[in-house]
Amino acid sequence: MKTEDEYKEILKRCKALFSKKHQDYGSAWRILRLASITDQIYIKAQRIRSIQEAGTQKIEESVTAEFVGIINYCLIALMQMQFSTRTETELSLEAVSEQYDQEAEETLRLLLAKNHDYGEAWRQMRVSSMTDLILMKIHRVKQIEDNQGKTIASEGIDANYRDILNYAVFCLIRMEFLANEYTQ
Repeated sequence: MKTEDEYKEILKRCKALFSKKHQDYGSAWRILRLASITDQIYIKAQRIRSIQEAGTQKIEESVTAEFVGIINYCLIALMQMQFSTRTETELSLEAVSEQYDQEAEETLRLLLAKNHDYGEAWRQMRVSSMTDLILMKIHRVKQIEDNQGKTIASEGIDANYRDILNYAVFCLIRMEFLANEYTQ
């Protein structure tokens, strides 16, 4: 239950920020194509990796904020896939919030199933390794997008977005654990 509780707490924080941004911007993200959302996730993951490698940063936005952005952009991508048949670009906070929760819940189910099979191996992984896995998954998504969504033996785009989201959650959990470890 610990991982599930941690996941839910992180997603609660992510959704709070998402909801505030929806109040500021509405559902402006509806104009984005999936490839553009993928590129936004890539930009955030690449910035995290650059900071990890350099050990410094010049822009004040934290690595934590970038992982939150990755989570929200993954959920935006998953929602965009669900809303693909809808033509309106402006959606109510209620409609978006409901879909956000559905996608987050589906992603949690995947996380719990994989955690069962893998025995929470991610808890022993480095945040930098998980960042690399996020970048690898983004490259997979980009390749699938370039192939017009067709795969021969691979998971689809949605499965990769869910994996990216879960790795970002794992990173935030590990970073909090590491921060707490050094403050005790």
